[in-house]
Amino acid sequence: MRARTRWLIQGVGGLVLIGAGASISIESGLRKMQSEPWFWLGTLGLIILCSGVSLAADSVRFRIQHQDSERRG
Repeated sequence: MRARTRWLIQGVGGLVLIGAGASISIESGLRKMQSEPWFWLGTLGLIILCSGVSLAADSVRFRIQHQDSERRG
């Protein structure tokens, strides 16, 4: 897979996961405030959030590879 394609897929996917993880974590906090079960939902939210950060950060590597290949011609 080309660096540009990989950069776009991982970058966008990472941002989507960050948003979803943050939303799930916020929902978990609201459930905690209402004395409802929240622990597993919060754990899932944090796992998704951290996965999104990891994907987005890793996409930077492919962005740099893409820029290098463009400079070289």
